[in-house]
Amino acid sequence: METVLRTLAQLSPILFAVAFLGPVIDQGMQALGLAAPLGVSTLTFALLIGGAWGLFAQMTGRWI
Repeated sequence: METVLRTLAQLSPILFAVAFLGPVIDQGMQALGLAAPLGVSTLTFALLIGGAWGLFAQMTGRWI
């Protein structure tokens, strides 16, 4: 159980980005009437952006 919690704690930036930032970016794009590039859905695009941002936070240890 400790190993599972430790792993979740280490992956928390990526989980936060995908579970929270992705849907927030998607809703923002839809509210502003922005279309995602390359014909993908806004949710797919937002999850890619959120996931990349979370990966950046995971690797560097900071969000900005």
